[in-house]
Amino acid sequence: MANLDETIRKLAAGLAGSQRADEQAQGLSGTTGNPDCPICHGVGYVRRELPLTDPNFGKVEICDCRREEVIRAEHRRLYEFANLDNLCQYTFDSFKPRGKEGTLTPGEVLSLEAAYASCQSFASHLDGWLLITGKYGCGKTHLAAAIANQAVSLGVPTLFLTAPDLLDWLRFAYADPEITYETRFEEIRNIRLLVLDDFGTENATPWSQEKLFQILNYRYINRLPLVITSNQAVESIEPRIQSRLQDPTLVQRIFMNAPDYRNPKAIGAHSELSSLSLYLGQTFESFNMRESEKLPAESQASLRQAVEAARRFAEKPRGWLVFTGKYATGKTHLAAAIGNFVASAGMLPLFISVPDLMDHLRSTFHPDSRESYDQRFDEIKSAPLLILDDLGGQNPTQWVKEKLDQLFNYRYAAELPTVVTTSTSLQKLDERLVTRLADRKLCRIVELDVPPYHRMQETKNSPRKSSGRSKEGSLDF
Repeated sequence: MANLDETIRKLAAGLAGSQRADEQAQGLSGTTGNPDCPICHGVGYVRRELPLTDPNFGKVEICDCRREEVIRAEHRRLYEFANLDNLCQYTFDSFKPRGKEGTLTPGEVLSLEAAYASCQSFASHLDGWLLITGKYGCGKTHLAAAIANQAVSLGVPTLFLTAPDLLDWLRFAYADPEITYETRFEEIRNIRLLVLDDFGTENATPWSQEKLFQILNYRYINRLPLVITSNQAVESIEPRIQSRLQDPTLVQRIFMNAPDYRNPKAIGAHSELSSLSLYLGQTFESFNMRESEKLPAESQASLRQAVEAARRFAEKPRGWLVFTGKYATGKTHLAAAIGNFVASAGMLPLFISVPDLMDHLRSTFHPDSRESYDQRFDEIKSAPLLILDDLGGQNPTQWVKEKLDQLFNYRYAAELPTVVTTSTSLQKLDERLVTRLADRKLCRIVELDVPPYHRMQETKNSPRKSSGRSKEGSLDF
């Protein structure tokens, strides 16, 4: 605690003595300039000859002979106040956006590179809020500290603290004879850039939640720059703060889908959740186009259209692709073929049936679960490519509906690549899900209007009549 107390005293002295620092920066504290300077003759500051009407009349300015020295001193003061002594090595130059060589999948590399670029962009203008989430060791603190270090180098007053240390800093003020609690609270609220690391790890007492809300709410109202890192899902954060973190007009959210840099995971992510390994034989090459069957022309066209759509999506996973149709028409095969194709290219998809997904979420509530609900749900909803098989096959309880809505809403807002298969009529799905599927800019709906495979013989004897519905994109509301 001694180190923290020392840091706290330095921080308190930093802003509380800002007026004295300004005087020092102007050369009014006795510091002299270059004795050979022809302008100030060693005084260190000058007073320009200006008319009485000029707003700068009578003011002193730093002499050019001291300007670099004063700037360096100011940067040192800002750096010490920012609490970055132990994080000076965390810069954008030292960050490795491709991780350790050979340890990341292409999807993980893309996630790191996107986070790196977004943080650099934020650091260049310091506008709004930046929320960086991800698992332990993925680089959240490094990027947050890089933003803070760059801000300080540009002369921006900055404060970098973990959420628990911030609360300790406030508690310390109650017994500090040199500064009042109110003064310290105002310093935190009004600092030009505030960086809160490890948000969500603090002891969630009513007092701590209230203080954090007051600070964040003040900065929210006044649109003051804020960077937050957390390994918690946003939905697990205190509701009032959660609401502000979900404001897209102010907050930019980044999820870093990367392993612990200190202990990179092996190839095979999502192995505990994904069931793609059960469908390794279901590829585009093994898909049965049913050419030997006497299918109606419209059914044959529907099948070709579905395969082409699946191939195009696999080659460039963007937006949402939804396969509809009766059971045993090939929807799961095409979804698995997409998963196997992108997996062979190095991007590890999460392939899971919706009923299994719900079972995995429920299992986290067991006392012996090794993973929390928030961690598992965050892993699912943030997967680089999520393939949801058998939507509509789940038990439609209110809890299940709510979880699916949260999942779909997150991926819809983030426009994350998603594949869905369903044998349920779209009109019978939850209305909140259907509204997202109806967005033609993001979602493509492809119907496999073919008879089930197990009805092959029946089809040969009695060709199925077409339903007359559109094969693609029709919700038939």
